[in-house]
This record gives sequence, structure tokens and C-alpha cells, in this order.
Amino acid sequence: MIRLDIPVIETERMVMRAPCADDLPALYEFYESDRSRHVGGPCSHEQAWRSLAMEIGHWALRGYGRWTLIEKASEEIVGMVGIFNPEGWPEPEVGWDLFNGYEGRGYATEAGRAARAYAYDTLGMKTIISLTRLANTQSAAVAQRLGATLEGTFQHERHGMMNVWRHPSAAQLKGEAA
Repeated sequence: MIRLDIPVIETERMVMRAPCADDLPALYEFYESDRSRHVGGPCSHEQAWRSLAMEIGHWALRGYGRWTLIEKASEEIVGMVGIFNPEGWPEPEVGWDLFNGYEGRGYATEAGRAARAYAYDTLGMKTIISLTRLANTQSAAVAQRLGATLEGTFQHERHGMMNVWRHPSAAQLKGEAA
């Protein structure tokens, strides 16, 4: 039996915890909506279930992954954020999906910053990217708020052409020479 040791991370306004079956209603709603269009949706409950299974399995296969994002004030699930590197990705990325009604509040930036710190401080990664679909200007704006710069494009077999955003390295964020 595989035991997953998924840490809980707290930010000022959110708790980032392990994805689990209790997240399915929120995932079903998200993946049924047009808001999921940049991440493979809209799609059926069966496909949303597979997405959750992949998120949990990512932790088992890579030793890191994405967390379910919980707003502390309401205890509502507001999205998924974390380090993502499935087969076919060019390298590990900080990725975020905010669910319906939670965009525009700075949650992706806050949680993205915490996930990037985990990648650098705990996992020892030296650099990390974010991938955004060309038309996803909201995610591109989050990458820019996190200090990432547009590095180029990447052609994904299912998601098509994507922008590659390079985040400042751990050394750059600490003010050291890169």
C-alpha cells in the first residue's frame, strides 16, 4: 500500500490540503462549467473523477503535486494549486485552477507563491515554470504577478500551444546572484 505524506500549508487566507474524494462535488461543478475550458473541460463527472485520481496519483508518482485550496473564512473549496509535472510536461510547473466565483481575489497569486516556496525550500528545485494557454490572460496575469517572465511557447498534444512563464529562481527571490 502506498502511503502519501501530503503536507498541509497555510497562507494568510487559505489552507492548502491533500486532494480527496470529498472534493468531488466542487470538481464536478468546476468541470461542468466553461471556467474549466483552459484545463481540459468542460467534461463529464467521469472525467472529473479521473482528474481527481490523477491529482492524487501525481503525489504518489512524483512525491509532490497540487493541493486542494480552502478559503479559511468560509471553509469553501476555491480551487487547486501546486507543483504539477505529468508525463508530457517540459518541466515542473506551479499551476493553479480557481473555481467559479473565486477569481479576482488574489487567491491564485497567494497560493502560487506558497507552492513555489515549497518547490524551492522543501523540494530543492532551482527553477520552475508556469504554463498557460495562449488565450488564458487571467492565468498569464497571475504568472506576471508572481514575477515570472514569458520565456517562449510549448506545444502540448492535448492542450495545444501554451505560453511558458519562467519564475525567478530561489536565489533571485532571496536577492542572491543567480
